[in-house]
Amino acid sequence: MTAGSEKTLAILFADVVASTHLYEVLGDDRARATVQQCLAVMKQATEHYGGTVIKTMGDEVMSTFPSADDALNAANQMQQRITNTIRIETDDSQVSIRIGCHFGPVVTEDRDIFGAAVHTANRMTSQAKAGQILTTSTLVEQLTPQWKALVRQIDVATPKGQSDEVAVFEVLWQPEEATNMLPSIDPSARPPTPATRLRLRFRGEELVVGQNGKVLITMGRADENDVVIKGNLISRVHARIDAARNRFVLVDESTNGTFVQQDAGEELYVRRDSMALTGSGVISMGRVAARGTPLAIEYLVEE
Repeated sequence: MTAGSEKTLAILFADVVASTHLYEVLGDDRARATVQQCLAVMKQATEHYGGTVIKTMGDEVMSTFPSADDALNAANQMQQRITNTIRIETDDSQVSIRIGCHFGPVVTEDRDIFGAAVHTANRMTSQAKAGQILTTSTLVEQLTPQWKALVRQIDVATPKGQSDEVAVFEVLWQPEEATNMLPSIDPSARPPTPATRLRLRFRGEELVVGQNGKVLITMGRADENDVVIKGNLISRVHARIDAARNRFVLVDESTNGTFVQQDAGEELYVRRDSMALTGSGVISMGRVAARGTPLAIEYLVEE
């Protein structure tokens, strides 16, 4: 790379999750060897798909790729190989990594890269959980149809030093996840009817919102929320409801999680994760609340 030059690239960060725990469980020598094994897989996957390892930082690798597909191909290989082959022998548990990617302009200087795009890629990594690959709408727009079919929007985020939000997408690299995302092969099948309106009822009041692609409703104990509920198990901003892909998506941001009791009969628990709201039911924060009680938020998705 030429010093001081600017290029548009895919940027990838990958790091070992809970590496401190490895040192506690395995001791310094074995933990260091395990981390080095993970780093070797990350480097090999980068080079295999035409990428460049910019640097390693402890248990993390930063790489760049000429295309978005190359970045996700490498990310997929990293997750597959580390998840399936590297285990902690003492308790037979898997070693996990998390990966974040973004696509944008970077300045290259002294074999390093700089710029807002680097910070955005790093933010995707910090948002990711163990075993996840997260990326942005900017990178998704660069993907071929094969990879586009394997991503789903799960959140929005504001990268450090920026004022604009970016859409966060999860890459479904596990076979069972990918199978669930594949489109129907029936040419006569019609796409699902999009959700057009969401009704929330809480303590006799009703909120009605429509699809607009932005954060719609925030819920929690802080007074600035759209739905304010006080309780020891409820976080200041406990959860929110976004519009994504013609669906209303509940995103939990709390310590104690959110319960969704669907009238269709299923009860779901979401913590630091997201789920699409369908049909009707009750949302409760921190603990299960029966319909009609003070902590119950009734919802109805109209299609």
